[in-house]
Amino acid sequence: MDIFKVSATALEAQRIRMNTIASNMANAQSTKTESGGPYIRKDVVFETMPVNAKADERLEGVRVKEVVEDKKPLITLYDPGHPDADENGFVTMPNINVIEEMVNMMMALRAYEANVKAFNVSKGMFQKALELGRL
Repeated sequence: MDIFKVSATALEAQRIRMNTIASNMANAQSTKTESGGPYIRKDVVFETMPVNAKADERLEGVRVKEVVEDKKPLITLYDPGHPDADENGFVTMPNINVIEEMVNMMMALRAYEANVKAFNVSKGMFQKALELGRL
């Protein structure tokens, strides 16, 4: 049954990744946050984790180690009519590239779908084994 735990850890990690990407996309134009500055892009860092207690098998799942702020520089645009423009007319915008975020979302979705398929294949194999055991 540990195979289900492996798939479950991956599904949870990819769900967090997709939520983080969605937050980045939603805040692509946010020039003010609670801390006062523009929104800073977030990224998810994964790490492996053991999923079983058996010494003879080494199955590893994945978990989110942390959500970190991207170190890319913020974007500065000239827009003197913007309410958050400085005295020279420049606005500091988030360091988010929406196209890059869409690609990241597609990759996270594909990884999520692959783990759903792995889970379903494993479930099908267990069901087939139970059917064979009844014969």
